[in-house]
Amino acid sequence: MLVTYDVSTVSSGGKTRLRKVSKTCQNYGIRVQNSVFECNVDATQFTALKLKLADIIDENEDSLRFYQLGNNYKTKVDHIGVKESIDLDSPLIF
Repeated sequence: MLVTYDVSTVSSGGKTRLRKVSKTCQNYGIRVQNSVFECNVDATQFTALKLKLADIIDENEDSLRFYQLGNNYKTKVDHIGVKESIDLDSPLIF
């Protein structure tokens, strides 16, 4: 699944929301771009993530998008550039 977000940071509250959204997404996946995370979650984890993020954002100023890629997500993602893709199914050792 891809999780993308756009949080308005014109106020200090927006900056706080942005940090909270980022931290929450980090608990569920890998950041692949500034406001984009790849998450390998089951239905229960997805529901929990979605609820947590919905509680953080201001729906009048911010935006969340969830792209469910399915089990064959590896065939649906093409990557070009610096940051290599990470295999979310293998152990994450840095």
